[in-house]
Amino acid sequence: MADGEFTLIGASAVRTQLPTGHRARRLHTHWLSFVVLGIIIAGCMAAPLLSNHDPAHFYLQDINEPPSSEFYFGTDSMGRDIYSILWYGGRVSLSIGVLSMIISSTIGIAYGCLSGMGPDWLDNIMMRTAELTSSIPSILLMLLLLAFIPKPGILSISIVIGITHWMNLARIVRGEVRQIRGSEYVWASRLMGAGLPHIALRHLLPNFLSPILFMLVASIGSAIMIESTLSFLGIGLPVEVVSWGSMLSLAGRALLTNSWWVVVIPGMFLVITLVCITNIGQTFRKHVIKKSSNL
Repeated sequence: MADGEFTLIGASAVRTQLPTGHRARRLHTHWLSFVVLGIIIAGCMAAPLLSNHDPAHFYLQDINEPPSSEFYFGTDSMGRDIYSILWYGGRVSLSIGVLSMIISSTIGIAYGCLSGMGPDWLDNIMMRTAELTSSIPSILLMLLLLAFIPKPGILSISIVIGITHWMNLARIVRGEVRQIRGSEYVWASRLMGAGLPHIALRHLLPNFLSPILFMLVASIGSAIMIESTLSFLGIGLPVEVVSWGSMLSLAGRALLTNSWWVVVIPGMFLVITLVCITNIGQTFRKHVIKKSSNL
């Protein structure tokens, strides 16, 4: 019988019939996110070179000026050049995102490892505590903590966001640890007298880091968005500390004066950054799923 008279069916056939154009577009989207985010980060790092006005100066004679050849993105209601402060504000927002991720991941990983390696009674207590804490709206916890901070700064905002967003990561780490704590290399290390910190760093972390990597990347975008929300509500960074969130805190006044550029341009940078970070996080997640399915 001639070739081509039989048609393959099953999972392998489904994989071969996936449209190559769709895969190519998806790959291009992922690389585009890396490139765009890299350009934004590079621009924020090179803020002194890109800015054409003093970001701390108030040009009171040019309040709410629309975009022009002198002020590329216009000025806000305080007379500040939006183009210049946009790059400096990105520094602050990205710093808060990274610091919050470091704080929340440190707490979540340590808590999850201790719960996963501990006895059942300790695991139950720690997981019920984490579930009870996560059931409280995070905005209420942040409001409670910010009430004790007279003047929030970059570090204090990062700490508040970090210590209120570690619970989901801790539950995932705990589940991963419970699966691998009975492995031979873990038992060998325990029999040789190794403590929990040594086991967590040398044996546990390398095994569950890949599954949680997408959560770590996504938490950076979440922290940036939370900081912007807090600043928009007037309970985050003060206006004199320039960030994308504090720039958006002037949105109400800008809408009253029909100064659309004060809201649209910082909001566009914020949305593009969040979309890129989310897309990169999904890329890591799909890579982990693909890797586990091939095992």
